Amino acid sequence: MTQLVWFRNDLRVADNAALTAACKQQQPVLACFVITPEQWREHDWSPARVRFVLEHANALSEELAKLGIPLSFITATTFANSVEKLKEFCQCESIRHVHFNEEYGVNERRRDKALKQTLDTAGIAANKYRDQTVAPVGSILTQQEEPYSVFTPFSRRWRSWIDEARPTLFPIPEPVADAVEPSHYDDIPEGFDNPPPRLVETGEDAAHRQLEQFLDNRAGDYKSLRDLPSVDGTSLLSPYLANGVLSGKQCLIAARQHQGMGGNQEGLATWTNEIAWRDFYINILYHYPRVSMHRAFKPETEALHWNTPGENFEAWKSGNTGIPIVDAAMRQLNQTGWMHNRLRMITAMFLTKNLFIDWRLGEAYFMSKLVDGFLASNNGGWQWSASTGTDAAPYFRVFNPATQSERFDPNGEFIRKYLPELAKLDNKRTHQPWVGGVIPGGYPRPIVDLKESRKEAIAKFQALKN
Repeated sequence: MTQLVWFRNDLRVADNAALTAACKQQQPVLACFVITPEQWREHDWSPARVRFVLEHANALSEELAKLGIPLSFITATTFANSVEKLKEFCQCESIRHVHFNEEYGVNERRRDKALKQTLDTAGIAANKYRDQTVAPVGSILTQQEEPYSVFTPFSRRWRSWIDEARPTLFPIPEPVADAVEPSHYDDIPEGFDNPPPRLVETGEDAAHRQLEQFLDNRAGDYKSLRDLPSVDGTSLLSPYLANGVLSGKQCLIAARQHQGMGGNQEGLATWTNEIAWRDFYINILYHYPRVSMHRAFKPETEALHWNTPGENFEAWKSGNTGIPIVDAAMRQLNQTGWMHNRLRMITAMFLTKNLFIDWRLGEAYFMSKLVDGFLASNNGGWQWSASTGTDAAPYFRVFNPATQSERFDPNGEFIRKYLPELAKLDNKRTHQPWVGGVIPGGYPRPIVDLKESRKEAIAKFQALKN
């Protein structure tokens, strides 16, 4: 009986639960990847992400071909349409078992439920696996068997689970047949053309090289350098993780091995904590479906009356707010399809607190640009910044972007890279060019007063309690 592996957010042959299970059956194995452009548009996928996914699906095809597993590209439009297309493919190829790794957005779960019902009716078995997190989704619970809504206790239980369970990796399966000719999908769907230059190299091997280079060369300084956007202090693994070219488990185990070899414990522990955050937000997505339905985690914050977006939102998107660190960060996003994590927090808090514009608009805009746009992490980060989410920043703690700029880009190096119009200002004025002199021609004055807008935002949150 032929087995089918349906690849989605898991574009790798190593540490892949669904692929491993299919290959263990000692029967012919086929694979497929479904192209759903309309669904990608509905989910605000960026051109950078679409290119990344399609290039990595092609790279996956080449790796699978070595294992004797042909990968078929199935063209659908939406998730709903993909269910019928998959059933037709299974019937055409005499497939009796379909294997796939779970995804946790509401639309994805509805699609998978519909697929299982459709395949059951056709006499085809649907086998799903929890593969997206280090600890299986839903397994990290309180003593009362409830999901965690605060990160710190979640992370403690998560680390305990790892120490107890000692998770291991699924190796690359042995070939199931002679090598085959790989297939490729080379058409960029309409509306996803003109992506920015590639941020990272393509392929599973490239992802592992990036991981090893980070652990060997930069992980030790991660705690001290990760917040400085002008230096190469982060891992740049997020595109691979967001699209499943690397698993969180692979990253965790590699980090722990480096710790065992005497690597900088503090730096590695800080980076490992970011893997825990990723698992935390995926669990939130799983346990609280409303967060992937444009709803706030904290229902009471739905009563907030956000400002009309208008010109201020357009200025934020284009990097013309008159606040240099915000503008430089937004131009980095627009030009590269990526933004430094500290800057994601600064720009998100500026939009939601100083401009008091609905976090959902910012969340969607980030997704429309990011190569590493990942629903769980993007939504979690935006709701944290907006004080509407789980474990969110208290509404009365509002980043001052100028202060953040002085602290994390003290010499203005990052700002000057993306705002050449400020290149001739001294270090101090780079952060607040409207203070102590004439603003260079072509650069706008601040569109909002930072202190007054902060007070107004706090007052609006306080009003929710009355």
